[in-house]
Amino acid sequence: MSKKKSKKSKKTSATPFSDALRVGQGFVLDDVDTRDTPAFDGDKKDGQEALRAADDEMDDLQEQLYAHGTSGGTEKILLLIQGLDTAGKGGIMRHVVGAVDPQGTQITAFKAPTKEELEHPFLWRIRKALPGAGMIGVFDRSHYEDVLIVRVEELVPKATWSRRYSTINDFEQELVADDTTLIKVMLHISKDEQEERLAERLDNPEKYWKYNPGDIDTRERWDDYMEAYQAIMDKTSTDTAPWHVVPADRKWYARLAVQQLLLEHLRALDLQWPEADFDIDTEKARLAAS
Repeated sequence: MSKKKSKKSKKTSATPFSDALRVGQGFVLDDVDTRDTPAFDGDKKDGQEALRAADDEMDDLQEQLYAHGTSGGTEKILLLIQGLDTAGKGGIMRHVVGAVDPQGTQITAFKAPTKEELEHPFLWRIRKALPGAGMIGVFDRSHYEDVLIVRVEELVPKATWSRRYSTINDFEQELVADDTTLIKVMLHISKDEQEERLAERLDNPEKYWKYNPGDIDTRERWDDYMEAYQAIMDKTSTDTAPWHVVPADRKWYARLAVQQLLLEHLRALDLQWPEADFDIDTEKARLAAS
């Protein structure tokens, strides 16, 4: 069975999304235009069409990864999504991750740590949620909360959180050495766009459940959070585990960008379908006689 190829959109540039969005040396978060659409020249309609056009190839490659894992392969993918509230993490889960077979995916949403989790090192709960062979694991927030909210809200001393950057780099190097393809994504929205999305929740009774008064507390420390994110980019975007910053004011683009990042990394694995471990002709004969 051959890999299905998605039709390349005429609006997609020659530059891969992974290159256009990758955080490199000298990266400055404040310089990112949150309404930009790197590696894509189309509008919303074009973006939505491109998203749908890639579904078949995505589904095929994800099934191939899963089949490879059931046949002794060790490759797996970890897609890590960070972003402030309303950045669009839920939409990524529905429109990108939700488009593939759920038996081959594992989504973990990391909330405030429980009492039990606080009694362990900060990576303890992360290790428990890592994907197994053949799986696509997805983290909705992650171990980076331990150098974000913990830093900004001063939940632990600076001496504690400042040591975690090197611990995270070592941990991620360990993952990559264990055949984990790590895709780190920050969904980057503007403060004005977040205000619009929060206002929409307050204006619609069907979205009250999504509103959290604590989001206003976060907004009041916006600059502190941006500084913390910049530190993350500076200290943990490495050659083996780079960050990708996705402009997220346009929801349709953010979904397309994350989909394409995942698709590019799946292609790069260049996996083959497992060979049959039985005699095909014999089984065909048995089937016909049954």
